[in-house]
Amino acid sequence: MVAEARIAALVEPTLEAMGFRLIRVRVTGAGRPVLQIMAERNDGRMNVDDCTEVSRAVSALLDVEDPIAGAYSLEVSSPGIDRPLIRAEDFEKYAGFVARLETRSPVEGRKRFKGQLGLLTDGRLTIKSEHGEAVIPLAEIAEARLVLTDELIRASMAKSKHKDG
Repeated sequence: MVAEARIAALVEPTLEAMGFRLIRVRVTGAGRPVLQIMAERNDGRMNVDDCTEVSRAVSALLDVEDPIAGAYSLEVSSPGIDRPLIRAEDFEKYAGFVARLETRSPVEGRKRFKGQLGLLTDGRLTIKSEHGEAVIPLAEIAEARLVLTDELIRASMAKSKHKDG
């Protein structure tokens, strides 16, 4: 986790200067780790050429700073439609959509939630599911991702059409 935070702090200013927003940094694997950098343009788009541009810039920066000992693979990707939710503004932006959440410790007797994202108030997220409504402190959310639904696809297509038009 420390390496991820250090890498995020290292690459984020460069990405911002290039017109991109850093979504997530994740290091996985043991033998030859994979460094995943997830980013998107400030308008929410991300294509293959953008991934290549980010990869080149980040590679050069990482070669100089060398934040991971030994060999590793770099993977640059877009967040996709069923994107991870990381920051408070992500939860606010996607309120009303369905997401899966996993908490660090049990909240209201559970660690896994799936439901419609509600309001974010004072660092606490409301989520409505078939089990009722739960209020989860953002600090307790270990992992959150949008669920691919027809509504999410329609909203994504409408957003894309609006940008193209």
